[in-house]
Amino acid sequence: MSNEQQTSKAPTHIAYQVRDGKNDKGFWTRIGAAWQHKDGNGLNIQLDCVPLDGRIQLRVATEQK
Repeated sequence: MSNEQQTSKAPTHIAYQVRDGKNDKGFWTRIGAAWQHKDGNGLNIQLDCVPLDGRIQLRVATEQK
């Protein structure tokens, strides 16, 4: 892991709720974020809400917003 990644306050992953939709398309809703531990062996996860259905996906954060 580079020094830039270790000191960045931006999340390394984004948490989404994914619910099944029509034609094999899911409905994705951003529900939180995660930050990788400095040693790279875990994540701290902050959820803004907890879904009652569907599943939670953690995806690598990108520059897209």
